[in-house]
Amino acid sequence: MPITKRAIKKLRHDRKRAGTSDAVRAILRKLVKAARIAPSKKTVTTAFAALDKAANKHLIHKNKAARLKSRLSKLIAKK
Repeated sequence: MPITKRAIKKLRHDRKRAGTSDAVRAILRKLVKAARIAPSKKTVTTAFAALDKAANKHLIHKNKAARLKSRLSKLIAKK
């Protein structure tokens, strides 16, 4: 456990930030999974938007976002 006051405050802040990051990641996984199961223009565009937001907030790496977007667009091209 942290000892100093500042470390206690930082721990509280980090836990809050981790909670929000986890929630955003869960939404992102849900959207990408939905786009994979039923690839339509609407599902893929919402997944793209979520991937871009997550990459801009540094929740996921920009190359991972690009890789997932590429794989999703391949599914649409097959149709």
